[in-house]
Amino acid sequence: MSKQELEVIGQDTACCPGLSAAPLDENQAADLAKVFKALGDPVRLRLMSMIASRGQGGEVCVCELTPAFELSQPTISHHLKLLRQAGLIDCERRGTWVYYWVLPGVLDRLAAFLTTSTQPARADA
Repeated sequence: MSKQELEVIGQDTACCPGLSAAPLDENQAADLAKVFKALGDPVRLRLMSMIASRGQGGEVCVCELTPAFELSQPTISHHLKLLRQAGLIDCERRGTWVYYWVLPGVLDRLAAFLTTSTQPARADA
């Protein structure tokens, strides 16, 4: 598959501090908004869950994803394309089928961003 049009975001491990660590700058907020927008659709969230549940390095064939939805194959492909463009998953064509996997570290970076410290910040500290 051509990757010319894909702009993978959030691949820098130092992308963003945690949500409560420091305010996001404009670019960080724009990058994260793309990711959360991609995950904001129930179909895409389910697709992401189905792919991620294969574990570290696991992959899933589109032929296994499509039957889980009452949507056409082109619609499923569109949702998968949006997840790829958000930098969450990648894919490879093997003959007739396309296999998808979660990009390494993506879920960990999202979790780290959403995690707050266990110690509440003090205003007078």
